[in-house]
Amino acid sequence: MRTVFLILAPCAALIAAPAVATDLPERAQAALERGWPYVEVKPDGDGSSGVILAAIDVSAPQAAVWSVMTDCDLATKLVANLKSCRILDRDPQGRWDIREEITRMTFAPSVRTVYREDFDPPKSMTFHRTDGDLKVLEGQWRLVQHGDQVRVTYEARVAAPFAVPGWVARIAMRHDVPMALLALRREAMARAQ
Repeated sequence: MRTVFLILAPCAALIAAPAVATDLPERAQAALERGWPYVEVKPDGDGSSGVILAAIDVSAPQAAVWSVMTDCDLATKLVANLKSCRILDRDPQGRWDIREEITRMTFAPSVRTVYREDFDPPKSMTFHRTDGDLKVLEGQWRLVQHGDQVRVTYEARVAAPFAVPGWVARIAMRHDVPMALLALRREAMARAQ
């Protein structure tokens, strides 16, 4: 799933702002209590970067959620615009990896993203851009036991390699991010059975 959102990051990058705290606002809590994913995308003042804050509750063990989030081969099935995901390098002890993803959106050129992920399994992972088209990509995923569910939160700061009106990016993110989070939840719950 980290892959899932990194894949969605090019869309978010089309919007823009500095990183957000992982304390979720009341409207996020309300959405999660209803079983819905929560996604917030905020532009910065000049529109050069954006911040994404997202969350979903998953009724599956943390290990199942983690395995979905770290499965590069599964990523193209979870995210509609992701065309490829491959691991370029990895730590033999499993503490980090470097991934390359190619995203193809309908009305934009393909975006190549290369990023390093640092793992603290099965609780969190941080990521940052190492190469590729995005100007900025940095953030983290957290998995926290929340009652009988795992609360997955994602926050990222992203800047696209090309100009796109903020409203277009926000519309795409309002659709794509919740769909990816719901796919993460479905897959993790299926693996848990």
